[in-house]
Order: sequence, then C-alpha cells, then structure tokens
Amino acid sequence: MDWFSPAQCVGYVAFVLGVGSFLQMDDRRFKLFMAGECLAYVVHFALLGNPTAVASSCMSLLRSLVSLRTRALWVALAFVAANLALGLALAKQASDWLPLAASCLGTLALFLLQGIAMRLVMLCGTALWIANNVIAGSIGGTALEVVIAVVNAATIVRMARQERPRTV
Repeated sequence: MDWFSPAQCVGYVAFVLGVGSFLQMDDRRFKLFMAGECLAYVVHFALLGNPTAVASSCMSLLRSLVSLRTRALWVALAFVAANLALGLALAKQASDWLPLAASCLGTLALFLLQGIAMRLVMLCGTALWIANNVIAGSIGGTALEVVIAVVNAATIVRMARQERPRTV
C-alpha cells in the first residue's frame, strides 16, 4: 500500500477537514466543515474504487449542505431513502452497507438533532466509518475517523461543561 498515492493524499485532506469539523461547537460551522470533508471523501473513495463509499459520501455532502437550509423531517427521510436505494443498487457484500448506515445516522443527526445529541449520533456513525475504512484499506480515512471519534468525544465533554450550571 502506497502511503502517498493520490488516493491516500486526498484521504489526508479529508482527515484535516473532518477534525476541523468536529472541533466546532457551532452547528453551522460544523456542517460546513463536514461538507468539505465529504467532498474530499468522494474523491478519495473514487480513487480507491469503493463505489458504495463514493455514493454515501456524495449523499453526505448533499445532506450537509441541505441541512444548513432546512431541518424538515421529510427531507431527512428522503436522504435516508436515497441511501437505502443506493445500498440496494450498489452493495455486493454486507460491509458495503457500513458507509450507507453511517450516512443514514448522520442524516438523522444533522436534520433532527442539535448540539450534544447531534454529536452523539454522529459518534455512532463514526464507528461505522472506522469499520468501513479498515476494510477498504483507507489509511487516511481510518486515521481520520479514529481521531474524529476522540475529538468529537472531547467536544461533547466541552459542550456539556459549558451547559452545566456553575455553582460557587
């Protein structure tokens, strides 16, 4: 495996954008950074030859951008349905469903939740992406998702501390 192939280099870009996303405590900035990460993932997984991850990343990119404008339940459900349709069309083995399931979780989180709750559901999706990336051989993607899990957990703790009433 070439650590500096074009595919892996784009994965490293996704890494930087993904970490930047999960450092954000502002939901809007979180979604903007996530859109950038998803765009890099589209290119990364296309170069790795993983069509279900490309499809899922495209859906995640669109959903991140649309979720900036609306939080309508019907829109979230349309994205979930599209992910399921992609899975039925593209999945050849059980592991192909991992990025699609992660995208469904992310969709529900971005459209229906805010703050800590949104980030907790995204953390579950991150676990699915870790499994996908290990199977796909994505060095940058695996590193990204492991670091994102840690950064997201730390941000959740920071947000919880900020929300907690202070007693003197």
